Amino acid sequence: MLSVNLGPLSLPLAQLLLISAFIIALMVGAITGRKEGIPIAGTLSDIFLVSLVAARIGFVIQYFEHYQENLWGIIDIRDGGFHVIAGLLGALALTIWKLWRHPKIRRPLAIAAASGLLTWGSVSLLVTLMESSSRGIPEATFTLLDGTPVALAEVADNKPMVVNLWASWCPPCIREMPVLEQAQQNNPDVIFVFVNQGEQPETITQFMDQHKLSLQNVLTDTSASLGRTTGSQALPTTLFYDANGQQVDAHLGELSYATLAHNLSSFDTD
Repeated sequence: MLSVNLGPLSLPLAQLLLISAFIIALMVGAITGRKEGIPIAGTLSDIFLVSLVAARIGFVIQYFEHYQENLWGIIDIRDGGFHVIAGLLGALALTIWKLWRHPKIRRPLAIAAASGLLTWGSVSLLVTLMESSSRGIPEATFTLLDGTPVALAEVADNKPMVVNLWASWCPPCIREMPVLEQAQQNNPDVIFVFVNQGEQPETITQFMDQHKLSLQNVLTDTSASLGRTTGSQALPTTLFYDANGQQVDAHLGELSYATLAHNLSSFDTD
């Protein structure tokens, strides 16, 4: 499962787990702090915010070359570019500083922070283990724009493969198309596949002509079955499969040059 629907909203599972862990930390902190008459919600919020900023800074530093031509992209967090280790280090540093400077909050803050961290880590690990056995290339068959049926595994041809789920009515899909088109040209050893969700070939062809896109391996999935099969409830979604046909990464939402480079690095360990 890549995303979860909350009414009209669709949240990436990773973000939902992070928010849930923060809420758990707030609840535990409220309970333990109330017993000692010490509010720590503000402190926990500061730690959470600093961890996000640190994670973003760490990611931008690692992939700064991809932001040089668009410095505004550094603050555009819609691409989901965050460095987990940098975020954890930022949270840990501020937590230690708070514990050192404010002895009265040490016990409730330590308990709350540990609760949030354990919740995030244990649930994330459980989800990973549950999904590890079903992350191969889906066996479904789709069609090329000329109506020729084709399976994803057939398109992959034992090479690393990037599968993008998109639609012409989706603004983030439109914005990321030039990024994927450029990556398709720059990475000849990686197969890029564009599986349109729910639209007819005529609509897809018109869209590509309108935006002057030159894409290979454009497939139609008029019933939008691939999204349901892969557990994606929103567009765009991009899946990354290694040469053995196993999913090694996934990205829900718009890709930037930096986040795509980060995801493509998953193939470097093959």
